[in-house]
Amino acid sequence: MKPKAPKTTLRKIAENRQAHFFYEIEDSLEAGLELLGSEVKSLREGKVSLAEGYAAPRGEALYLYKIHIPPYKPAGLFGHEPLRPRRLLLHRREIEKLSSKVRERGLTLVPLSLYFKEGWAKVQLGLCLGKKHSDRRESVKERQVQREMAAALRRR
Repeated sequence: MKPKAPKTTLRKIAENRQAHFFYEIEDSLEAGLELLGSEVKSLREGKVSLAEGYAAPRGEALYLYKIHIPPYKPAGLFGHEPLRPRRLLLHRREIEKLSSKVRERGLTLVPLSLYFKEGWAKVQLGLCLGKKHSDRRESVKERQVQREMAAALRRR
């Protein structure tokens, strides 16, 4: 008999739904986050905004910018700054590969979702290319056509 694979526990905190509309996602990867204690407590309460967030290389590391994690009230004076840059935990080869793609090809690293995996805070990053206005319009039209087709099939 085969031994059962260990079950991984995922608890989704936040998702960036706008990213799929504004960007064409070429690739995605998982990265850890370097957080303060009060930030983890605030995340466990489900308070975070990924809407304007992005990742960029700074020195020899990747940082996550404009992710709003509100202060944890009971932390008082020992809390954190809500919009501070947060370091991403990746292997050096991964950092070099991603930062070269960002510099050379003009791609953007966008946080797609934030979740706890086996107790550790993780972020799913997407390597994205920005859509033009006309591309966004076309994706809206495609969605509309899909809805109409699904409605017609339900009416049958």
